[in-house]
Amino acid sequence: MRRISLNTGWLFHMGDAVGADYMGYDDRAWQRVTLPHDWAVSQPFSRSHSSGTGYLPGGVGVYRKHFELPGDIAGKKVAVTFGGVYNHARVWINSNYLGERPYGYSTFTYDISAFVRPGENVLTVRVDHAEVADSRWYTGSGIYRGVTLSVGDPVSFEENGIFVSTKALLPDGGAVLRIRYAAPLAEGARFSVDGQSVCADSGEVELTLPRANLWSPESPYLYTLVCEALRGGEAADTERIRFGVRTAVFDPDKGFFLNGVSMKLKGVCVHHDAGALGAAVPAPVWRRRLQKLKAMGCNAIRTAHNPPDPALLDLCDELGFLVMDEAFDEWEGAKNKWWQGHNVYPPKRFGYAMDFPQWHTADLSAMVMRDRNHPSVILWSIGNEIDYPNDPYVTPLFKEALGNNDNGKPAAERKYDDKKPDASRLAVISKELVQTVHSLDDTRPALSALSFPELSTRTGFADTLDVLGYNYREGFYDADHARFPNKVILGSENGHDPNGWYAVTQRDFIAGQFLWTGVDFLGECRGWPSRISGAGALDLCGYEKPLYYQRKALWTDAPFIKIAVAQGDPARGVWGDAFVYTGEPGKHVTVACYTNGPWAQLKLNGVSLGRKIRTEADGCRLTWEFPYAPGTLTAETAGAYDRLCTPGEAVHIILEPDTPTLLADGEAAAQIEVSLTDDLGNLAGADDREVYFQLLGDGEILGIENGRHDDLTPYAARYRRTYRGRAIVYLRAGTLPGELTLYAYTKEGLSARCTLTVTADG
Repeated sequence: MRRISLNTGWLFHMGDAVGADYMGYDDRAWQRVTLPHDWAVSQPFSRSHSSGTGYLPGGVGVYRKHFELPGDIAGKKVAVTFGGVYNHARVWINSNYLGERPYGYSTFTYDISAFVRPGENVLTVRVDHAEVADSRWYTGSGIYRGVTLSVGDPVSFEENGIFVSTKALLPDGGAVLRIRYAAPLAEGARFSVDGQSVCADSGEVELTLPRANLWSPESPYLYTLVCEALRGGEAADTERIRFGVRTAVFDPDKGFFLNGVSMKLKGVCVHHDAGALGAAVPAPVWRRRLQKLKAMGCNAIRTAHNPPDPALLDLCDELGFLVMDEAFDEWEGAKNKWWQGHNVYPPKRFGYAMDFPQWHTADLSAMVMRDRNHPSVILWSIGNEIDYPNDPYVTPLFKEALGNNDNGKPAAERKYDDKKPDASRLAVISKELVQTVHSLDDTRPALSALSFPELSTRTGFADTLDVLGYNYREGFYDADHARFPNKVILGSENGHDPNGWYAVTQRDFIAGQFLWTGVDFLGECRGWPSRISGAGALDLCGYEKPLYYQRKALWTDAPFIKIAVAQGDPARGVWGDAFVYTGEPGKHVTVACYTNGPWAQLKLNGVSLGRKIRTEADGCRLTWEFPYAPGTLTAETAGAYDRLCTPGEAVHIILEPDTPTLLADGEAAAQIEVSLTDDLGNLAGADDREVYFQLLGDGEILGIENGRHDDLTPYAARYRRTYRGRAIVYLRAGTLPGELTLYAYTKEGLSARCTLTVTADG
């Protein structure tokens, strides 16, 4: 099957366009866009929109794509696949209606063989995201993932119909693979990998690799399975599937084992946006983020709380991350959606719950079938905090209940109300979802992330699950392990408090944890003017925060030390730390050192402020309080050193691209890190400036981000103020080879430029 990207050359109309389903509709005045495309980030922030989704708009939008097909297209199998459209997508091809997909996170495919023709063809997609307060986090709006056209022989494999898994690792270093595929095909199939080949005609076959390179976070080795649908002994259709040879086993008493080796999951939860880019995130942005998380010691990712971009899973395969792949944040019962600030009543209740009864099997199946060949995926999560108390499910076992981050809930909302849905219903739905998962993949367990295990372990919900995920419920680990000795337990969502990690390391039976979160994200904010949830180890630009270094100290062994300074109230701890040493002379300042070393010594201008021994109670964060004086802080531990200076006035703009070259394919993206420095080359973190940007050449600025939670500068603007001396610019190349030059300047006279080479052949 030949796959062709349809990401370039789309036409977009903001608002409804009656009659645009007609192939001959006049769309010449429409805006030209490239996928992935999120229209929300081109609009201003407004308090009239939802705080839950970051104060950016929804609405209705219509897309059209004109494309050519050759004269021999008749008799071919032709399909179009959408990676993700948020939401309620309706699709037409050449005036013929194909169908609707309400869930904004599902990948879906239409067979368009009967409707395409030689020459011009026209796809139309209507997207209806009118109810923007339909989520607890930023969703994006539009065709925010890629679109692919598939053209092949009628004798071909079904879309996502091939599944390869590791049946067994052999004592001699070999491996037995099990390959299943949608049968029947006309004359069977042939499968080949690494010089080994086998034919089949039954829908399932085994293939033995005599010497297998195992996939792991330390060595993420990937094979390619070549799959041929046969006709007359020849390949009528060929598919290539990347996979890894590995076993993943969860044990109720001993935790998680990869390839027979015990391993703790050092995970983070991630949402799917990237600030200025919205939900339309190019793969290089994820690569940069994942590489930084890997350096932090992270080895696992949870896709909170929806099926991810397939490009993210490809990178997890390549870089060696273990993945909890999550399907839903709500089932039949609509959760509260905060739209005036977190826990500010009244809520709104739009969301996927309205479509779940009709679509849950199709959407869950689509996720499992699409993602099951990724060696990175080790867990299927069927839901997140579905058991949130009184939101909406209740039980007579609890006359009053509060959940996570729920202190603002009115008293009446905390009480049992027999007119609300009964929590016993969750066990019925969960059983069905788990059966769906097992029918499509019997090699991985199914989990749900429980927010209220004191309820769900008594209503039958927990009994239906293979693995129990606990969100912020470390206090139940011991008692529930004793109550459910045959159940695997792990932390599916946890705060950054080191005690949560110690709860894992001190118990063999806890498989690991997933921090909330790996990266800051849009939405789920406390209220205007905040647009961001700031719980990440990385900020919205992908820069390391103090939380990053605390976790690095907990999760890595190579000696390091990092200095940070408490901002505002020192009682806020790590949340208030920053890498900026400023203050009022004589007034006390609190300085923290994050380290995995046995001790740390801090000096100011060469004079020691004391040497401290690190204990578990410190959480890898040692602090000193002393009267502020400008100058240079230095920190030392066994085998590591750090330095932080009082920043001077900004005199330089530094532009650092993540790549020197881009491919002239209309889709290739680059990231330019922006820093202000003083005359000594130190980050000028106390002298932020408005920086203006201009791009020359065939390309476009996709967005500018600074990570500051209350900066409401429209993302469409071509300027942004730095935050603590930094920002980031995202670019996309066009289709003409040549050069792209980014110019940056301030009104005070600072300027810089950097040039990327755009090539025809990569």
